[in-house]
Amino acid sequence: MAKTSMVNRDIKRKKLVKKHATKRNELKTIVSSPTASFEEKMVAATKLQKLPRDSSPSRVRNRCELTGRSRGVYAKFGLGRNKLREATMRGDVPGLRKASW
Repeated sequence: MAKTSMVNRDIKRKKLVKKHATKRNELKTIVSSPTASFEEKMVAATKLQKLPRDSSPSRVRNRCELTGRSRGVYAKFGLGRNKLREATMRGDVPGLRKASW
C-alpha cells in the first residue's frame, strides 16, 4: 500500500487539473497561435505561469486503483502489475489470461 498522503495528493492534483483545464487550454492556444501579437502571447504566458503548478496534467501520477502503487501500473486497466495478475488469475479481466508456451 502506498502512503495515503501520496494518494490524497494525487487526487487533489486530478481535481485541480479538471478545474483549470479549460482556462489552461485557452491560454496555450493563444501562446501557440501564429496570428497573436507578441504582447498577447506574453500576457497569456504570464497568466499560464500564475495558474497553480499542480493544475498541470503532467504532474498527475498513474496509480493503481486498489493499492495506490505508483510503479508498474497498466494504464489500460488502472491496476498495478501485482493486482492485475491476481485479477487475471481470478478471471475478472475479460480477454486476458496467463501466458504459457
